[in-house]
Amino acid sequence: MNRAVTSLPKKPAGGGSGAAAVAATAALPGAAALSGADGAGGGRLTPVRRQWLTIKHSYPDAILLFRMGDFYECFDEDAHTLAAALEIALTARPMGKGYPAVPLAGIPVVSLDANLARLIRQGYKVAICEQLSDPAASRGIVERGVVRVVTPGTVLESALLDHKANNYLAAVCLDDGAGAGPNKGTGAGPGIGSGVKPGDKSEGADAEVGLAYVDVTTGEFAVAQLPASRLPMELARLEPSETLVPAGDAPPDLGIDAGSDADIPLTTVDAAAFQPEVARRALLGHYGILSLEAYGLEEHGAVTLPLAVRAAGAIIDYLRYTYQGEHPTLLPPAAYRTDAYMTLDPQTRRNLELFAAGRWDSRELSLFAALDDTRTAMGARLLRRWLGRPLLERARVERRLDVVQFFYDDAFRRADASAALAAISDLERILSRIQTNTAAPRDLLALRRSLEAAERLGGVIGTADSDTDIDADTDADSNGEDDGDGGVPDAVRRLAAGLRPLPALAGLIDDAINPEPAGPVGDGSVIRPGFSAELDAIRSIASDTRAYIAGLETAERERTGIRNLKIGYNQVFGYYIEVSRTNLGAVPPHYQRRQTLTNVERYITPELKEYENRALDARERLQELERALYRQVCGRIAEHGAGIARLAAAVARADVCHGLASVAVRHDYVRPEVNDGTAIAIVGGRHPVVERVLDPGAFVSNDAALDADDAQIMLITGPNMAGKSTYIRQVAIITLLAQMGSFVPAAAARIGIVDRIFTRVGLQDDLATGQSTFMVEMVETAAILNQAGPRSLVVLDEIGRGTSTYDGLAIARAVVEHLHDDPRRRCRTLFATHYHELTDLAATLPGVRNYRVAVSEEDGQIAFLRRIVPGGADRSYGVHVAMLAVMPPAVVGRAQELLSDLEEGNAGGGIGGVGSGGRRGGRRGGRHRDAPLPQLALPLFGGGIGEQLAEALRELDIANLTPLEAINKLYELQEQARRSDD
Repeated sequence: MNRAVTSLPKKPAGGGSGAAAVAATAALPGAAALSGADGAGGGRLTPVRRQWLTIKHSYPDAILLFRMGDFYECFDEDAHTLAAALEIALTARPMGKGYPAVPLAGIPVVSLDANLARLIRQGYKVAICEQLSDPAASRGIVERGVVRVVTPGTVLESALLDHKANNYLAAVCLDDGAGAGPNKGTGAGPGIGSGVKPGDKSEGADAEVGLAYVDVTTGEFAVAQLPASRLPMELARLEPSETLVPAGDAPPDLGIDAGSDADIPLTTVDAAAFQPEVARRALLGHYGILSLEAYGLEEHGAVTLPLAVRAAGAIIDYLRYTYQGEHPTLLPPAAYRTDAYMTLDPQTRRNLELFAAGRWDSRELSLFAALDDTRTAMGARLLRRWLGRPLLERARVERRLDVVQFFYDDAFRRADASAALAAISDLERILSRIQTNTAAPRDLLALRRSLEAAERLGGVIGTADSDTDIDADTDADSNGEDDGDGGVPDAVRRLAAGLRPLPALAGLIDDAINPEPAGPVGDGSVIRPGFSAELDAIRSIASDTRAYIAGLETAERERTGIRNLKIGYNQVFGYYIEVSRTNLGAVPPHYQRRQTLTNVERYITPELKEYENRALDARERLQELERALYRQVCGRIAEHGAGIARLAAAVARADVCHGLASVAVRHDYVRPEVNDGTAIAIVGGRHPVVERVLDPGAFVSNDAALDADDAQIMLITGPNMAGKSTYIRQVAIITLLAQMGSFVPAAAARIGIVDRIFTRVGLQDDLATGQSTFMVEMVETAAILNQAGPRSLVVLDEIGRGTSTYDGLAIARAVVEHLHDDPRRRCRTLFATHYHELTDLAATLPGVRNYRVAVSEEDGQIAFLRRIVPGGADRSYGVHVAMLAVMPPAVVGRAQELLSDLEEGNAGGGIGGVGSGGRRGGRRGGRHRDAPLPQLALPLFGGGIGEQLAEALRELDIANLTPLEAINKLYELQEQARRSDD
């Protein structure tokens, strides 16, 4: 795993209650002057330079964007970093007598968002320092201060966010023995310096870790206390943009394998933020409560999930630091249990191509893309969460399926719901921007339209029981779902309850915001006329003044006879009368010259100056009042935050279920039967992604039958490229879809709950850690054999192919026997292999069933039928696949000759099977004997003439032979061989 480890910058003196620094700032040019020291020649720094150094001292690990008028400026090393990262010019500026010029680089204020996106994507933290006082009214230096530290896990800007994925900030608390409450750690857990790795997967490792995560753009906040071995899977599922860990002598080991695809950027913060009482007080203070009992984190005054609370408190502390002003409102922390969801490790997520597919990590060919028919960003994010963690409780699965069925059954309902959903914007992120005072007028208008569309959606679904409520369907255990019977009417009624309209809020926005504002807040066009009598009066004065000045221009033209006379305005000179040089003789004597240009002269008059003062005063009052009114409107909307969040959760849930129903209708999916048994029975199953890229009807469906008590292992043999890998993955995908609450691509499916899916598919190496493809294969296989349980589903593809034939064959057979015999495993298994010698195992292992991919051979032509049928294959057809890959004909022909020689020389060879070293004993137990393995080496040279030929070849200086010499030499060797035959 690649870790990007950064440290939290130092807390500003007296600024907020954020985490303290872990390192002081490096020495900067002129830093000595902060304490009054003189520079060279007795000079001193400018006030702005001193201000920069003071603020930068508190943010040594962030790029400090220092507001100076219309630009954000950077100095010193920050200037070098900014110039290189954004590819802009680096200049220098003197900032103190007796000091060298200081490196300088800057960006316009208006381009902050675009440049901020580039910096964050490159891994930088950015501290935004604003002007806190009006430069025109300030005496001396303008007051400045950092208003926000932007980090990967705390961004709010749309340009930095994927609207279909959450952006998580996580925190991990390792058990250092400082916990409190009934689940207090013993100190022997995986803390820094302890002897146990958090990711230790050995049996008996029961250390716990605390995990908390938030999405500041949606308010989602979840906490868990989980076994250390599950932490890597949770972090891989969340893919946090930033993960907080306590500072120490070295970064903590989170147990993520070096070869994993997971890239978990770590940010070390002061370990004090993770202390039990500090963290608890942070949570209590943030929510303004006296106890965590209402959130299920405290009982009878004792913290029930101490490590989780410590991680959550560290997140709150970090947000106080990064948001110096208004910070996003978070939902109450929802506790969840990882054992309530199917576990999917990073390899399984990759192999099943849940969110990216193929060698190029294509999102378009992922399972998520195949299922995503959502109409809202909220729905897409919820679908992603559902797909990433299928349920283990049958009743919850049925409730989701009930809502999907509700939409599936009625085409008119689907069409009406689709139209309503398409008009709903991202309520979660709009609310977050409103709460942090960063919302634009278009956000408020989008909120109003969304409220109206959500009301229409509620009407489509039906009348809700006014006494029924629904919570956000987060990853918490509640999930907004009770323990009712899960019938369709109840599931739909609960969904409709969450769509209760908010007419007062929609009315407020309609009354306050102009539906088509002409400019930004403060220009007078955002607040709707009639909302504020005071604003209307000021707007009238400003309008009358502008009309007067326009009339004055006409009057002055008539009075002076200067036809091209015009009245203009600029920020330096204010209003002016402009006259061309050819008409200077007609200028009245009461005109006062203000500015001389090349071709014109500019004048003012006492009357114009009076109206200018009135206009400027009206403009300032207009800007100030409209901005104040806009903030008041946003504040009143924020008071409805809980209702908006409830509505957003219900819309997302309706969107996902509607989308799944639409996909099911369009692609002929069926509702699966999910039960607590151990059988997986699929009729006419299909791969949901592969069938999309083929012509309609071209995909060949197949059945599957697995049962831990009977047909435990499906041993699938057959040719390359015939569909084995697609088949075994589609069984796993259908199982996963059923447990997430989706209809499935099949004619019928009965799924016994699976607690974990394991996959070992494909070839990968890990050169950074020195692991070959075969070593990676063995490591992943070992993890499966050590962790799989009776309710697991195991998918293994071509185990043992990365080494010699004998080694690979032996390993593959041993793996099958272990999965079959070990009473702790006995897991349902799909085992695809080219080793058709393994088919003999079905005769001696009662839980093994042989299946093969059907092949048609006619007149020397081979066709792969893609059909899985009972029985074992006796050939792999690898040479035929080489031909399909357009391998040179000479190579294909030679390979066919060699294959024939090998097959003739090893007729009757094999491994296992009755009478050839097969298994003796009953269903579970007995010993396995090694069978004589066939000789596969091809004897190129033997004694006599063979030795002479070999010697001749050894003596050849191939590097210096010309092509003609090489052909002649080859001809001589051939003649020598022929003479020996005679």
